[in-house]
Amino acid sequence: MEITIMVALVILLALFFDFTNGFHDTANAMATPIATGAIKPKTAVALAAVLNLVGAFLSTEVAKTVSGGIIKEGSDGIQITPEIIFAGLMGAILWNMITWLKGLPSSSSHALFGGLIGAAIAGIGIHSINFESLMQKVILPAIFAPIIAGGVAYLCTRLAYALTSRHDPDSGSKLTQKRGGFRTGQVFTSSLVALAHGTNDAQKTMGIITLVLISAGALQPGSGPPLWVITTCALAIAIGTYSGGWRIIRTMGSGLTEVKPAQGFAAESSTASAILASSHLGFALSTTQVASGSVIGSGLGRRGTTVRWGTAGKIALGWLFTLPAAGIVGALTAMLVLTGVVGVVIAAVAGTAAVIYMFLHSKKSHVGHQNAVEVEEAGQAVRFRKKKKAVAVSRSHNAPKDGLS
Repeated sequence: MEITIMVALVILLALFFDFTNGFHDTANAMATPIATGAIKPKTAVALAAVLNLVGAFLSTEVAKTVSGGIIKEGSDGIQITPEIIFAGLMGAILWNMITWLKGLPSSSSHALFGGLIGAAIAGIGIHSINFESLMQKVILPAIFAPIIAGGVAYLCTRLAYALTSRHDPDSGSKLTQKRGGFRTGQVFTSSLVALAHGTNDAQKTMGIITLVLISAGALQPGSGPPLWVITTCALAIAIGTYSGGWRIIRTMGSGLTEVKPAQGFAAESSTASAILASSHLGFALSTTQVASGSVIGSGLGRRGTTVRWGTAGKIALGWLFTLPAAGIVGALTAMLVLTGVVGVVIAAVAGTAAVIYMFLHSKKSHVGHQNAVEVEEAGQAVRFRKKKKAVAVSRSHNAPKDGLS
């Protein structure tokens, strides 16, 4: 197979991965505002798509990390081949599709890195991996970013409820909860998360395409992504985002904890801050892990609510297995494609068949914007007579006794 054909095949596969990344990660920005009723579902995904598109043009630092950081390339390193990149992408795409089918918010970023690392080790050798860069810009952020984001979301949620439960002098002995503004604020914060997502996740596919162009000799080692690469990747992730990813939106919006506007505002603010900071530093962060950590932190920060630790445990297991699972698929695919043209064809046909099967299987239990999240009237003011008496909550249930909702 001519290298030009192989390069074209890898670019197409990379753009499809970018598309799956889009619908896989829509929940990161829009699950909580959909759950609280701040934004209508279709409007939310359309807004996220536009902002992902814009965000993709704002930074290329993460793309440089992917194209020249994890896998050694150039005259002083390993000359990675398009076949290896093809195999790595196959591992990432199949893991993305499996976790989407299960409604599991796993990391598209770690699936990509796992696939590439597995393929490179199987096809070249363990010496092809830049473990220092992997540790500094992938592993350590994966450990600390969700913890930090969750802690910030916890503190922001506590602060939000403390500031909005003060006594209203015009209402006598009644306390008026002034939290309706948080739903409006969620429009801004969720938009910021979507924009931040574009600055980080879209860059990863840009880095992959840049890497394959370097491997084919079309670009010099250390080059950044050309404008046409930035544009096509931005469009691919925007289209994927617009398609929804409703299964994961359901998990993030109501599967982890019951989300109220103040919580959503706090979670989205901490998520956006962490992602933007990581994009600036060139960290290939898992935006899914950060968003999940923020939602859990906000749930812990609101008295009277519960975090569904069973769901959180399943998500954590998904995080744990993403790198090795994608790596195994990438390694097996690499061993197949390196046998020649027949191996490439077999891998492409088998991968396509697996994606089609999972898509058709998903139709048996359809999840769309109509049934992704049960939206509650969470924006209503909460009133109560005295601090020690039960709260009368409008259009809500199981309200905590201290009036926090």
